[in-house]
Amino acid sequence: MNNSILQVDNLDIFYGPFQAVKKVSFDVRPGEIFGLLGPNGAGKTSTLSAVEGLLKPQSGNITVAGYSIHDAPLYARANIGVQLQATSFQPELFVSEVIQLFAGIHGVDMPKEKLHAFLADIKLADSASKKFSQLSGGQQQRVSLAIALLHNPPLVLLDEPTTGLDPQSRRQLWVRMEEMREKGHGILLTTHSMEEAESVCDRIAIIDHGKVIEINTPEAMIEEHRNDPAVIAASRRGKITLEDVFIGLTGDTVRS
Repeated sequence: MNNSILQVDNLDIFYGPFQAVKKVSFDVRPGEIFGLLGPNGAGKTSTLSAVEGLLKPQSGNITVAGYSIHDAPLYARANIGVQLQATSFQPELFVSEVIQLFAGIHGVDMPKEKLHAFLADIKLADSASKKFSQLSGGQQQRVSLAIALLHNPPLVLLDEPTTGLDPQSRRQLWVRMEEMREKGHGILLTTHSMEEAESVCDRIAIIDHGKVIEINTPEAMIEEHRNDPAVIAASRRGKITLEDVFIGLTGDTVRS
C-alpha cells in the first residue's frame, strides 16, 4: 500500500513544442524532507507549479494525500502549504494583520491569545505591531513558513526558502523544517544549496534537462558516485560532497 503524501507519476509538461518535463516520477512520504535539485532550466519550477495546481501537465498524474490534482484539484490544494522564495504579503500590513488575514482565508480561528502564542512560537512576539516590510529577510521567511502551516497541511512545498538569508537565519529555518518533519509533514524542498540538501534532506532527486536522473539519500548518492571521474574532477577539497556529485552528474556549464 502506497502511503506517500505526494505521488508524481510520469509527468510531461510542454511549452509549445518544447518539453520542459519528461516522464518525471517521484514520491514524498510522511515525515520526510525530499529535495528536488537541478540546474536552472532543469524542470524544477515547472514540476513544482504542476504540484501546486498552477500549471496543467500534458500527461501524467499527481496525487496529494490521495487526491488527484486533475480529478479533485480543490481537495488536493487544500492539503498543501506553500512557502515561496520571495514573499508577496502586503508590505504595509502589520504582522498580526497578515497572520489574521491568512487564518481567515484558511478558516482557522485566530483569537488574540492564539495569535500571541503563534508569534511567540516563531520568536516574533515583539513584532506584532511592526509592518511586514519592516521585518528582516529571515523574519519574513519565518512568518511565511508559519502561514504555510496554518491549516496543518500534510504536504509542504518550500521553494528555495533560505536564498539570501544569513547563516543564523538559514539554520533557524533548517530547525523549523526538522520540526515539521518530526510532526509528520511531508516536505518537498527545492534548493540550489547542496550544503542545505545534504544537511536536511532524507532523500533527493536530481533533475536535469527535464528528466530525473537519480533518486537516493544524499549519503548513498555520494557513496555511489565518489569514484566517478567527473565527480573526482569536480572535487576541490579532497572529501567528496553532494555538490561534487551534482556537478559530476549535471556538468559544470553555467545555465541561464
